[in-house]
Amino acid sequence: MPNQRIGLIDVGSNTIRLVIFEIDTSQTITELQNIKTPARLVQYLDKDQIMKKEGVAVLLEALESFTEIASRYHIETMISVATAAIRRSKNAQDILRLVKEKTDLDLKILNEEEEAFFGNYAVRHTMGLSDGVTIDIGGGSTELTLFKDKQVVNSHSFPFGVVSLKAQFFDGKEHNDKKAIEKAGEWVLEQLSALDWLSGVKVPLIGIGGSARNIADVFQRQTNYPIAGIHEYTMKESELVHTFQLLAESSMKELSKLDGLSEDRKDIIIPAGIVFVQLFHYMDSSEFALSTRGLREGLIIDYINRTKKTPYDLYGVKRQTIERMSKRYNIRAIGAHQRILLADRLLNLLQEKNIISIDEDNLILVHYAASLYNLGSYVEDDSKSQHTFYIISNSNLQGFSHKDRVRLALMASYKNRSLFNQYIKTVENWFSEEETETLLHLGSIIKFAEALNDSHVNMVTNIKLTRIKNSEDEFELTVTYNGDIVSEKYRANKHKNHLERVLGGNVHIIFKSESK
Repeated sequence: MPNQRIGLIDVGSNTIRLVIFEIDTSQTITELQNIKTPARLVQYLDKDQIMKKEGVAVLLEALESFTEIASRYHIETMISVATAAIRRSKNAQDILRLVKEKTDLDLKILNEEEEAFFGNYAVRHTMGLSDGVTIDIGGGSTELTLFKDKQVVNSHSFPFGVVSLKAQFFDGKEHNDKKAIEKAGEWVLEQLSALDWLSGVKVPLIGIGGSARNIADVFQRQTNYPIAGIHEYTMKESELVHTFQLLAESSMKELSKLDGLSEDRKDIIIPAGIVFVQLFHYMDSSEFALSTRGLREGLIIDYINRTKKTPYDLYGVKRQTIERMSKRYNIRAIGAHQRILLADRLLNLLQEKNIISIDEDNLILVHYAASLYNLGSYVEDDSKSQHTFYIISNSNLQGFSHKDRVRLALMASYKNRSLFNQYIKTVENWFSEEETETLLHLGSIIKFAEALNDSHVNMVTNIKLTRIKNSEDEFELTVTYNGDIVSEKYRANKHKNHLERVLGGNVHIIFKSESK
């Protein structure tokens, strides 16, 4: 079955955007194109909430251009939605008729509940967090949704956004006027106070959309963050406040030069920051987390879940991410499965002898690393370890925190101690000495498991580990097999030093045929 292309047009209050998505047979969503224009339609609403002709003209010009571009991508399905600016327009139906007449688009106006739902839907299906409050602040509205154990508990849409806040508090003033910032903060807090379910909820605040991404991107650039990606990145309270203060203390010229801040957001990033900081404190939040998946991705995931046989699993985000990545990099399932079984068996033997200790979460991570082991061979076999570490640590792996991405990368790329040390230096001070040694040992175990399955035809049927009598550092590993195991014998003896590092002693490998 060929890949499917879907076009999505999002008519927001601040920007109008066209995204072309491609969905493959495993439901991996790839963004082929992402084009936007900062239309700021909300500023064309007059005092009677009627969209002015100038605003309608801006909308039609953008949509005519986007539909032409979409046609050249040979999309099969077009989804087009509009949010607050059109929703608030009293002449909305006239606008929809014009859009249909000029572009043949069936533009759907999302109500407040739908807008909040789809952004949160994307977060719950692509992040590992079970609890949180999502915030999607647009040009003319702000959507908040509380979820616990992946289920929506409460939601609310406020009729203010970054463009309307700018007009309300900063009109005729400097972009960082201190009194305007103070008044805006007090006003935002007053609005938030109307929601009792939000006060002191003590869960992560999850930012969706461009303003949140810009806040995080600025902080990452300021701190020379070592890996790529914003999805599932987290910031502490002090880091969020520090970044807001940096923005508030910068002139417009300085903001233009600030790495990580988009040029078309420099005049509205402070209103966004005011909302984030006030909400974080009102919630007594634990962290500010970022999602690059929002309204648009929520609509696409909803489409997949309604039309495809293998929908996105709300409670299996990590598992599905690994499955999709395995398919993308052509990892043979039979080899990966045996690698997991052998690594698991080795870990059990080591735990029985109190040589290593591993909790359930890290055991699952080992299974995932064994699945993806040396996926970098897809790029080039000679440097597969380097490519594996880079790809995994710098990919937006849905469901995985940034630290878990690096843990996964260190184990799945393990070749030798020298390269391991080289990789871990890129994330200096992320892990304690004890955890670093544990990751080194777990990578060593996966590598030895791969050696025992060198031919990838699953000939090893059992493994036993015994300590040689009257010796503290001499071990015997009995490998039971079925078939011709020449390759495995060679590789296991060549790489047994990795297992010996974990054991802290010498290991003698005995191969025992089932047929004998």
